[in-house]
Amino acid sequence: MKLVATALLAASVSALATASHAENLSIQTSFNAGDFSTQYLTENWLPKIEEMTDGRVSITLTPNGSVVPSRETPEAVAAGVLDGDFTSVNYFAGLEPAYAIMGDLISGYDTPEQMIGFCKDGGGEAMMQKAADSVTGGEVKVVACGPYSREALPARVPIRTFEDLQGKKIRSPEGLAAAVFEAAGASPVSIPFSEVFGALEKGIVDAADASAYVNNDATGLHDVAPYPLYPGIHSMPSMQFTINKAKWDELSEDDQKALRDWWYEAMYAMAAEVDKKDKELAERDAAGDKIEVIDWAQEDRDQLREVARKQWEAYAEKSDLAKEALDANIKYMTEIGLFKN
Repeated sequence: MKLVATALLAASVSALATASHAENLSIQTSFNAGDFSTQYLTENWLPKIEEMTDGRVSITLTPNGSVVPSRETPEAVAAGVLDGDFTSVNYFAGLEPAYAIMGDLISGYDTPEQMIGFCKDGGGEAMMQKAADSVTGGEVKVVACGPYSREALPARVPIRTFEDLQGKKIRSPEGLAAAVFEAAGASPVSIPFSEVFGALEKGIVDAADASAYVNNDATGLHDVAPYPLYPGIHSMPSMQFTINKAKWDELSEDDQKALRDWWYEAMYAMAAEVDKKDKELAERDAAGDKIEVIDWAQEDRDQLREVARKQWEAYAEKSDLAKEALDANIKYMTEIGLFKN
């Protein structure tokens, strides 16, 4: 009995010690509180990081702008105001042009899985770390990166081919996306996201850079833009997962590996889930008579990619790091067959 009691006491002490040293990481995201992404990760994946680390690490996700504006998260993570971030890196293009290349290589990759592969296995993580070091002085650890969806393009008029872009007014953020649309013959229009529905409804724009098909459906965009291009032809925003370097160094190698594995597993799973929902909605709409779902032929997609490449190259001249980021992407894209040698 004494041996059993001693063993139970030792186990209790060990459990208490583990609990007292459990690390809860507060991670700010660029998702809104009610987004599908937030709900999916909270319900399905936050419990798994605790399982993968035997309770030593947990994560609390906070919504967009909850502590600092999204564009300020690198500095906040470096200063320890945030433990880390889970943010679209397009917000940081003003800090370093390489972030525009790494954040959304417009018309580049065909699927999120391809771009996640670049981050995970093709040098993308290292490139993102260089960008982070350039703006935070090495105080931020880039754990992982990659997108989870390719955005569709809701349109109020048919855009069935590359040539159909000519003269079309397309709502687009300023920067690389606008440059690509303009080079393809369209007329980019810069309006806030909150005004997209009204601009499509009133004919101010013919199409709009908006979001994934499932999100566009939920916000009713297809009611005023019944010719969505799906799968999309342009945007695939990449996220980064970072942790304050001092916090990262306090974690064991096992827990560091678990965090990286957890994030990539979650992103692959979320990409698959969003793709599943997008396809279900697109098939439903294509079977009806109110919406025409347009899927560009591969030759049209390739044509837009070649036009886009010239704009990538022009943008990459903005900094040495941007040029290095583009070279890394093109090398990987060539390896997986998106470009010919």
